[in-house]
Amino acid sequence: MRYGYWMPVFGGWLRNVEDENMRADWDYVKTLAQRSEDLGYDLSLIAELNLNDIKGEEAPSLDAWSTAAALAAVTKKIELMVAVRPTFHSPALLAKQAANIDHISGGRLSLNVVSSWWQDEAKKYGVHFEQHDDRYARTAEWLHVVDNLWKQDHFTFDGKFYKVTDSILQPKPVSRPRPFIYAGGESEAAKNMIAAQCDGYVMHGDEPAAIGRRIQDLSERREKLGLPRMKFGVAAYSIVRNTEQEVKKELDRITNVQGSAAGYKNYQQWLAGTQLENQVSLQDYSVSNRGLRSGLTGTPDQVAERIAAFEAAGVDLFLLQCSPQLEEMERFSEAVIQVLAS
Repeated sequence: MRYGYWMPVFGGWLRNVEDENMRADWDYVKTLAQRSEDLGYDLSLIAELNLNDIKGEEAPSLDAWSTAAALAAVTKKIELMVAVRPTFHSPALLAKQAANIDHISGGRLSLNVVSSWWQDEAKKYGVHFEQHDDRYARTAEWLHVVDNLWKQDHFTFDGKFYKVTDSILQPKPVSRPRPFIYAGGESEAAKNMIAAQCDGYVMHGDEPAAIGRRIQDLSERREKLGLPRMKFGVAAYSIVRNTEQEVKKELDRITNVQGSAAGYKNYQQWLAGTQLENQVSLQDYSVSNRGLRSGLTGTPDQVAERIAAFEAAGVDLFLLQCSPQLEEMERFSEAVIQVLAS
């Protein structure tokens, strides 16, 4: 099992807690990234939104790609999984930028391709926003261009969304045959695209049985295409305490839903902009990415047992969130990661 974590580029993950003591600034994310390598974490997912979905639009949020480039230069081991939304990036220019960061990191860059959902953000940043299935059609073309530019020169493509002529990209990425590409999504359009063009499938939080069914689904799609097995990751919010009473107290604190909070402004728009297999409650939304559904909450033994159930279902990777992040990541490392590795 590999353990990753979401870099807190939004200053936290709780929509009902105003200050989580994890600033959205360079000093904090640098400290967290460097410390995480000592704690045994394998990678960090750097999310990409120009507005702050968690704390409200007026709150600060860090740019994903400049942050990734800086972190590449000050870390040594962790994989940097950077989110990228095709609607916001020219494929040829992003391929060039990503290849450069891959060199800075020594081959530690990967992409998490996201087909967008926030229409108001796109408008405020002057970006065209399409309907759901059209966004995935665009993403499929975008990935085709990026993949080919990483692998060959004098590449020409004339598609519906993108055109490049005799394009050359040097230097190529360090990673071979290309940087690893993850993506997530629960619609048919998303799963078909991911099975055909990506290397890893990342999922919102859910119980092991439900995650296992999604893994089986994607694995069957891959097999029909004659492609090798994907890697599978799942989001989870972690709470590790010595007693169940302490766990319940913390759960009550982070799910005390305040529907008027700035972080809930985009709840309905998020629901309208996605196609989900299951309905999401406002309490689910209080913690980012449905992380509580994964159930990595309990005593160290209970959490270890839950991790074993996910591993049996085919999960290769956790993408963890917690708050306050540095303190909770240290706790999780000591109580879970180091114990299971021993």
